[in-house]
Amino acid sequence: MSEGLKYTEEHEWLRIEGEEATLGLTEYAQGELGDIVYVELPAVGLELSPGDVLSTVESVKSVSELCAPVAGEVTEVNTALDADPAIVNKDAEGEGWILKMKLAPDADTSGFMTSEQYEAHTKG
Repeated sequence: MSEGLKYTEEHEWLRIEGEEATLGLTEYAQGELGDIVYVELPAVGLELSPGDVLSTVESVKSVSELCAPVAGEVTEVNTALDADPAIVNKDAEGEGWILKMKLAPDADTSGFMTSEQYEAHTKG
C-alpha cells in the first residue's frame, strides 16, 4: 500500500492532487490477476462518469474491466504499458499507473478507502 492513495472496493487506486487524479490497479488486484499481458488504454479527452469502463486489463488468467470511480476527463495515459504491460505487475501503485484525469467540478472524492481500510477489505 502506498501513502496518500485512496482505494475502491473494485481494487483501483487513486492519487488525488488538486483537480487531477492518477488511477491504477491495486497491488492486491495485480497479484490476483497474475501476469498481465495487455492493458487497453482509454483515449485522451474521453469524458468519464462513475461506473464507465475506462480500461481493460488482460492477464494469463482473465480479462478484467476497470471502471471510473469518479467523473472527469482523461488527460494522459501511461503509454509505457503498450510496450510492457508487466509494469503493472512490477509496480502497480507507482510506475504501473494507467491514466491521469482532470476531475469534474462535481466529482465526489469522499467515498474511498484509506490504505488501512483497503487492507482490511482485502482480508475480509
